[in-house]
Amino acid sequence: MKLLARFLFAFTLLTILPVANSDVLLFDAVQAQSGAVGKPARGLSMDQVRSHYGEPGNEVPWVGDPPITRWVYDDYTVYFEYKYVINSVVHR
Repeated sequence: MKLLARFLFAFTLLTILPVANSDVLLFDAVQAQSGAVGKPARGLSMDQVRSHYGEPGNEVPWVGDPPITRWVYDDYTVYFEYKYVINSVVHR
């Protein structure tokens, strides 16, 4: 019985550890890549984004309730709720 328990424990560790490690590495790589672009942070106003990052290549009009607006730059897209940044997404 002890042999079976040890086998199951070892099997569980060997199957879970590589998967967990891969997820962390992928997350770290995406986070490092996103930070390198210098995209607008959450909470900035439209005026602050425009003055610091310049004019967007495309301004998509608001949709929905609450209104969500998109500004598309060369390397990323900025999403606004009302007039504040809620997210910035790096293009791949």
